[in-house]
Amino acid sequence: MEFFKIINVQTTENQLHELLSFENFNSLNESLFILDYDNNSVNIGGVWGEFTLSRDQIRGGVRFALVECPNALTWTITTGYLPAKEQIVLHLTINRMEIDQNFIDELNEFIDDWEQGLLQFFKNKPVELLKTNS
Repeated sequence: MEFFKIINVQTTENQLHELLSFENFNSLNESLFILDYDNNSVNIGGVWGEFTLSRDQIRGGVRFALVECPNALTWTITTGYLPAKEQIVLHLTINRMEIDQNFIDELNEFIDDWEQGLLQFFKNKPVELLKTNS
């Protein structure tokens, strides 16, 4: 299944690469929290349990994935491409074609949390920092 959210933030691929880091992770959302950290991955906790969270720079932005998740939960945060070239596109996928309504509601809450976190995060970043990361 796929879930999309268009977030009204103008940014660049380079800014997403730089700013959507594990160091800034706790400022980006409230659904997940870091338990343990190393340079390439973190152990996180949240409503679904504890997982290793991977982060990859991809064309247009960043991909996060819950490594041990039985649903292969992955989400990307990108800009510069359709469906909204001038905004952030949050795209979440799982490896299931059908899920119960409770899980759909949880995933929608997760996406909403990321939307609010990204809006607040970019609103609070100094303009000079955003310009230097272009």
